[in-house]
Amino acid sequence: MNKKQYSARLQRLQEILLTTLLGDIPTIALGVKLRNFGYRRILAQIGNSVYIQDGVEFIGTSCIEIGTDVYIFKGVRIDGRGHRNNKIYLGNKVAIERNVDIGSLKDTCIHIDDDTFIGTDVCIEGPGDIKIGKKCIIAAHSGIYANNHNFADPIEPIKEQGVTSKGIVIEDDCWLGHGVTVLDGVTIGKGSVIGAGAVVNKDIPPFSVAVGVPARVVKSRISQDLI
Repeated sequence: MNKKQYSARLQRLQEILLTTLLGDIPTIALGVKLRNFGYRRILAQIGNSVYIQDGVEFIGTSCIEIGTDVYIFKGVRIDGRGHRNNKIYLGNKVAIERNVDIGSLKDTCIHIDDDTFIGTDVCIEGPGDIKIGKKCIIAAHSGIYANNHNFADPIEPIKEQGVTSKGIVIEDDCWLGHGVTVLDGVTIGKGSVIGAGAVVNKDIPPFSVAVGVPARVVKSRISQDLI
């Protein structure tokens, strides 16, 4: 075992011990304070006034950065492992509701900017980069998937044909309704609204309202000449 492998294993052991000891302390003032104090030793960054409920799972903590006034509720899983260049960033005043799953996989950046709300049971997954802007609302049961399975060869199993990962950008002030799916390679323009249940498989211009499967723009929130 070389020095780098030893260091990684030691860090993982520290991560497991701290999250196991602190993760299930009931969410009272003492539990929140103890988690904030303990997680400062393993997270890449954690700001002030961070509220982490019990039952939150962190993996690959050296790749996870958390800003100030962040709320993370029960059942959330944030997984930064897979590559030392991974980064998962939660900006200031981000709120992550219950049972959200955020995973980066290999050499991936997942960036959730300031004052954005992520609803219950949302899934945000690499390995492509994902950028969610400021003041966005991602409603419950939505999925943001920055990868796409290759399937050109009908003989070889699909799971063995690899994936593509172009990345996803959701610009500032977007609202994704309940159960929206955003597929790899998509940019959703600033100020756009995506209707419940829509599947977004192509770019959406700024200030658009889009609905359906696949999502199509049905109107603009401003006059056409201002887009």
